[in-house]
Amino acid sequence: MTSSDRSQAVDVKRSYEVRTYGCQMNVHDSERLSGLLEDAGYVRAPEGSDGDADVVVFNTCAVRENADNKLYGNLGRLAPMKTKRPGMQIAVGGCLAQKDRDTIVKRAPWVDVVFGTHNIGKLPVLLERARIQEEAQVEIAESLEAFPSTLPTRRESAYAAWVSISVGCNNTCTFCIVPALRGKEEDRRPGDILAEVEALVAEGVSEITLLGQNVNAYGSDLGDREAFSKLLRACGQIEGLERVRFTSPHPRDFTDDVIAAMAETPNVMPQLHMPMQSGSDGILRAMRRSYRQERFLGIIEKVRAAIPHAAISTDIIVGFPGETEEDFQQTMHAVREARFANAFTFQYSKRPGTPAADMDGQIPKEVVQDRYMRLVALQEEISWEENKKQVGRTLEVMVAEGEGRKDGATHRLSGRAPDNRLVHFTKPAEEVRPGDVVTVDITYAAPHHLLAEGPTLTVRRTRAGDAWEKRNAAPAQPAGVMLGIPTLGVPAPLPTAASGCAAPQG
Repeated sequence: MTSSDRSQAVDVKRSYEVRTYGCQMNVHDSERLSGLLEDAGYVRAPEGSDGDADVVVFNTCAVRENADNKLYGNLGRLAPMKTKRPGMQIAVGGCLAQKDRDTIVKRAPWVDVVFGTHNIGKLPVLLERARIQEEAQVEIAESLEAFPSTLPTRRESAYAAWVSISVGCNNTCTFCIVPALRGKEEDRRPGDILAEVEALVAEGVSEITLLGQNVNAYGSDLGDREAFSKLLRACGQIEGLERVRFTSPHPRDFTDDVIAAMAETPNVMPQLHMPMQSGSDGILRAMRRSYRQERFLGIIEKVRAAIPHAAISTDIIVGFPGETEEDFQQTMHAVREARFANAFTFQYSKRPGTPAADMDGQIPKEVVQDRYMRLVALQEEISWEENKKQVGRTLEVMVAEGEGRKDGATHRLSGRAPDNRLVHFTKPAEEVRPGDVVTVDITYAAPHHLLAEGPTLTVRRTRAGDAWEKRNAAPAQPAGVMLGIPTLGVPAPLPTAASGCAAPQG
């Protein structure tokens, strides 16, 4: 390409597509990657482009099963498209890029840019450098250059937002490679976090989710053991902020002051996602999880005493190396005792680079599958029983976007109750926008959702709904980040699953 051609190319608006895999931290990073690209003059490719964009960015996960095979499979499918489209660029970032570095370009030499978890802010510069120099740019920073939340952003929701309060993790769980890829925990200053929350609320956001690899360890880098509970209480003082959530906490750091802050701060929602991973003390020890079953169940008991209607969810690994049938029965016992609203259950599989991958006592696949199915069946039964307890309750539901795939056919709308349960409700006669709040009576419960089949009792139009309406009244924007994980929870329509070492498989 001549210098004249390059000059002309710069003047043309180039399109981009971001494909995201993994935890909430990756989703949060992808919003920043989109914001950085748009700040640099790129435009979002239409939904369903499937690689038909000038720049395709993969934000990868090194934790999900077969993550590398999925990446190279997707890169392989783009290779012929790139051959046919001179000037097309492919970038790979995220945890797998941090882990594999030069391997990516060796296995897929048509990739233009490889960047890590610590330097996502460099993407536009690296793309331009690769274009000018006509060679791949691999730049992996070893330490954080900027908190994701300080970078430009293109949020996927007008009414709900992620706010990163820390990055990295100080734990050494044997199944998890995240600390090696995200680094040691670094905390943002409370004033910076609250300033971001206030700015988001000023834009119309009414719900925020505080995000960290180990969110309730916040303060360890600041020398304040009660920093997280203080942050929750400070969020309660922000006018216009209706809902505060956080993910994901570690039982080791779950202290009584956090429970008190949750119970005493009205806009902190009665919801807790806390990974248990196993109910067996022996397996927890092998995982290097610094708590035991009694401690975990004790936290749940305290939370329910302080917040009776709290919905508690968890992550569980089945088939960790050395797990016996007795160990598994301890997990089943803990699940019966805890009565989780729902649980993200995973079959253990080796993750290269983790201590557990080299442990003795790897469990045969068929044994793991059998235990997994028994656990899922038990949790389904409990989830349904717990949801049935919601029948007859009157709940405030924040209307969501993209949560009810059958809403058009059923003439319903969908949203989230304060405890994050998914509620489908009869569409009222008056206009209701995502971000608005309705009051409904729950009439039916399924294992994974609630129904309000009667008339909507009240509709409250909100500033968040105004923000959604304003965004959608603007010139049509192409669709958002393509996610490689299921949708559940808020910020809608983003996924909710624990991040970092809290979610070993994602």
